[in-house]
Amino acid sequence: MKILVTGGAGYIGSHVVRQLIAADHEVIVYDNLSTGHRWAVADVPLVEGDLAERDKLARVMQQGHFAALIHFAASTVVPESLALPLAYYGNNTRNTLGLLELIDDYRIPWYVFSSTAAVYGEPAMSTVTEESSLAPINPYGASKMMSERICQDLALASALRYVILRYFNVAGAEPGARIGQATPQATHLIKVACEAVVGVRSGLKLYGTDYPTPDGTCIRDYIHVEDLARAHVMALEYLIAGGESQILNCGYGHGYSVREVIDRVREVSGASFAVEEVGRRAGDPPGLVADSTRIRRVLGWEPVYDDLQMILAHALAWERAYQAMQQSV
Repeated sequence: MKILVTGGAGYIGSHVVRQLIAADHEVIVYDNLSTGHRWAVADVPLVEGDLAERDKLARVMQQGHFAALIHFAASTVVPESLALPLAYYGNNTRNTLGLLELIDDYRIPWYVFSSTAAVYGEPAMSTVTEESSLAPINPYGASKMMSERICQDLALASALRYVILRYFNVAGAEPGARIGQATPQATHLIKVACEAVVGVRSGLKLYGTDYPTPDGTCIRDYIHVEDLARAHVMALEYLIAGGESQILNCGYGHGYSVREVIDRVREVSGASFAVEEVGRRAGDPPGLVADSTRIRRVLGWEPVYDDLQMILAHALAWERAYQAMQQSV
């Protein structure tokens, strides 16, 4: 199967590309390398381009005759989305609209879309199903919600079938530390904590200690990137086998607080690092945990790496390997 992967040189995209190749698919990556890296896709063909470069993207689609498209390319930092809302609506919504127009033009039948639990906003219950109300509290979540709706409306008017995957908090790295998160100026808790362990940062900030949670800090559902990547491959295989369009939560169904994660990082690494407690960060809900019943039932997906200590160990091994790689350049 010939597949176009937008944003395939980024953190999650590169793990999915690796698994697609292992499953004997033919893959072309389209990425502007703003947060992705050419080395992350090894020898997989990569076209360097932005989603806004419509003519270039159209030529890639015209020449490629793709059977499916997996779309990762997006801006993903919540605080940044609050500061730069128009940029987020432009990149995440307008550019996705343009991509879907080309998917329609070139009659690509199968589409897997990278969405987010941020579409749920601040749910009344911390555990959410796919039927929970959508009420995003930041432009990042809102821009993804709009893109979901555009996809659904196109599918109603055409032969397109899709799987929308709503990610919870993605962490970890490929177990052999060959690829992992290398996003510049990352904001994800586990990545930041690992950078603190290896000395890239002097410490980290803990945003908010007065949330209505057992220890006052936010609770999140952390999913290993390898389990998430496998969900994409299974979603594609599901569509190829004739499955109907779906929206699926991607999480484990249980969460950890920020304090718990920090304590576990210290345990796994044996290192101490400074933690500065500061006020809440705008756009952060108190708790967000996936009900993963549907993805398990529909795709037959079962996690392999549902262990926080393992997630942290893989993330830390990657961070050490990445810093060594940076020093050797």
